[in-house]
Amino acid sequence: MSRRLIIGPFNRVEGDLELRLDIAGGAVASAEVSAPLYRGFEQMLLGRPALDGLALVPRICGICSVSQSLAAVAALRAVDGIAAAPNGVIAANLAHAAENVADHLTHFYLFFMPDFARASYAARPWHDEIAARFKAVQGSALAQMLPARARLLQIMGLIAGKWPHSLAFQPGGTTRAIDLGERVQLLSIIADLRGFLESTLLGDTLDNVLALDSADALDAWRLGRSSDFARFLAIADDLKLDQLGQIALPLLSSGGYHGPDAALFAAGVYDPETAAPRAFDPSLITEDVTRAWMRDTSLSPACAETLPDADKSAGYSWCKAPRLDGQPAEVGALARQAVDGQPLIRDLLQRAGPSVATRVIARLIETARLAITMQHWAMQLDLRQPFLDHTPRRLTGSGVGFVEAARGTLGHFIELGDGRIRRYQIIAPTTWNFSPRDRLGQAGPLEQALVGTVVGDDGAQSVAVQHIVRSFDPCMVCTAH
Repeated sequence: MSRRLIIGPFNRVEGDLELRLDIAGGAVASAEVSAPLYRGFEQMLLGRPALDGLALVPRICGICSVSQSLAAVAALRAVDGIAAAPNGVIAANLAHAAENVADHLTHFYLFFMPDFARASYAARPWHDEIAARFKAVQGSALAQMLPARARLLQIMGLIAGKWPHSLAFQPGGTTRAIDLGERVQLLSIIADLRGFLESTLLGDTLDNVLALDSADALDAWRLGRSSDFARFLAIADDLKLDQLGQIALPLLSSGGYHGPDAALFAAGVYDPETAAPRAFDPSLITEDVTRAWMRDTSLSPACAETLPDADKSAGYSWCKAPRLDGQPAEVGALARQAVDGQPLIRDLLQRAGPSVATRVIARLIETARLAITMQHWAMQLDLRQPFLDHTPRRLTGSGVGFVEAARGTLGHFIELGDGRIRRYQIIAPTTWNFSPRDRLGQAGPLEQALVGTVVGDDGAQSVAVQHIVRSFDPCMVCTAH
């Protein structure tokens, strides 16, 4: 016999989340992931002047505000086919990277690691040290991480005036030029970030960490280290987190941090089972509403509408079901690093596939890569050149803008007419990862990752469910519009 276990609401999750798990033999037999809060931003935007979107979409979320701004900017830029000033692109990348690194640090220190300080792990040999280090509110790590994160976000003040919800990001670039003194401040902030990562999070130079190219090299490197990364790796070994939350879906990245020449992280799709990469084709993206509380609409997000139907009997979430060429896909730092060919991540995937462990490791490797690149970007700024291109815009037509938020691929689909918004659709990273079933009955990535998880007949061991959910770092407020 099976029984239904409902878990929710979740703490330390941005927004509302509920899981409905069918338990058989002490393990999850099937899962339904529900986003129970409707937001409605897509409807709020309809009929408004085109540039109103730049004021509204950042307010979708207070922790990935720059990502939403830059996706809207990219969509508006695509409508008119204009290019931003190179300095503006670099400055936006710096702000975006600062936000995403802040999100990665927040996820690791505030959302993910505190779960291992639970009393249910008291018998583990590492528990006392981990509780002292990561226990919510009380852990010693907070006194080091929070000032480092606050210092990092000062980049927003220099580039965008404020954070979140800045209006500095425009189709032509950024509205605020950086002078020589401010570049020195940027480099100082990035150096401080690097110091925290090397002394506390990683326990080694960024170059040495990024030189690790295999699981064997990672195992040898971490011996004798007392960094927070090494502490996580020890826990991952003990709890076999590389076998928890496994799925074998395509890993999708739209390409991250598009510079004047090329993107820092490549766009593409990586198959963890065959280790075969392929090109990313946005035309293959559809959104299914079969099990969402939405009325039927076009499968193409460029032509779709958002029409709530709270009484829909088949629905169980306000989240739609994005699909790539008819398949669910996982997005996030793991997907970005796999698609980009990062050797350590590729090797970990070949050994165990996507899992709780590989998702967390990918975020930390990405953080190291971004810290190094941010220093390079700050030096690339040509302070004699403009940061904003003032080319006139027609504001009529259709466009799509993709960026890589901390949690994965974010797409904005827009149609303008006479300077006003006629259609607006948003597919957020958590929409991909936490999607419900589609018309073919295919479960979303998290729903698949939860199947097989041992929770006990009474659900008493459901802490494993928490680890899987948090490994995707959900942002539910971005998910359901």
